[in-house]
Amino acid sequence: MQRGTGRRFARRGSRLRQLRDHGVWIAAGLLLACAFSPAGIFAQDAADTPAAAPQQTPVMEADASAHFLESGYRHLYELNFVEARADFTSYQNARPDDPLGKASEAASYLFEQFHQRGVLTSEFFVNDATFLGGVSGTAEQNHNAGFVAANNQAREQAKNLLKTDPNNIHGLLALTIADGMESDYDAIIIKKQLPGLSMMRQAEADAKTLLAIDPKQEDANVALGMSNYVIGSLPSYKRAFLWFGGLHGDKQRGMDQMGSAADHGHYLKPFAKVMLALAYEREKKPALARVLLAELAVEFPTNAVFARELTIIEKQSCCIR
Repeated sequence: MQRGTGRRFARRGSRLRQLRDHGVWIAAGLLLACAFSPAGIFAQDAADTPAAAPQQTPVMEADASAHFLESGYRHLYELNFVEARADFTSYQNARPDDPLGKASEAASYLFEQFHQRGVLTSEFFVNDATFLGGVSGTAEQNHNAGFVAANNQAREQAKNLLKTDPNNIHGLLALTIADGMESDYDAIIIKKQLPGLSMMRQAEADAKTLLAIDPKQEDANVALGMSNYVIGSLPSYKRAFLWFGGLHGDKQRGMDQMGSAADHGHYLKPFAKVMLALAYEREKKPALARVLLAELAVEFPTNAVFARELTIIEKQSCCIR
């Protein structure tokens, strides 16, 4: 250390003589002071010492499991139900604590049955006999074991999660989806209208709870929209009966809620577009239906149902002209 200090002093002395020759005495004095100051010695030692490599800040990677949900729902709307369930199973394996995985699996079974029975088509939806009466066949014939098992598991898992975390977003969303799907299954597939309406009311309560906590969870508006639209479409005497039971419907409000989900939803955004387009067809508003069906046909070109419904609505528009 003494030798190093001596050498530095010699260098500072040489610089001093140069500065003195140029008449810069003040600068020379400052330079000399720095030579003997602890700060100056420390700074020089630091300059002579190789700089340490900067520490790398850990980079937090996004949750890779979320990709399985995104991919699964895309496969669902492409009518590729096997691949959709494979993605939803992968999500459940990665996130066994999240009931949304099981609820999504249940959705794949119900959506597949809807596709097989032509539920999400204008022929079914515009006809009151099927829209309000359900598909043909008995409850036993139409029983969907895969859906029922997965949906019950999703509901149970969501309820257990909400016991410890009442405001859990995925727990509330999974419960809303599960109750909404059971309402559709009861009313359309096994044709148990009263249990279906009761479950619809429960799904509506779930959705309101979720939106009160997080208004951005627009997927919940699908349940609210379906409830309002279906009840509002019933004959007046049935609506009066349900009114006394606390069930109220409003078709326009239901369409507005589905429109909100169609604009701002996430996983259920395409489904909201389908339901809203079919509702527009029921209400004799083909131009509005066409816009939604065109968007769906472009987004999911392998879905033959979207393409077919778009062709039907375009032919109807030509006839109206």
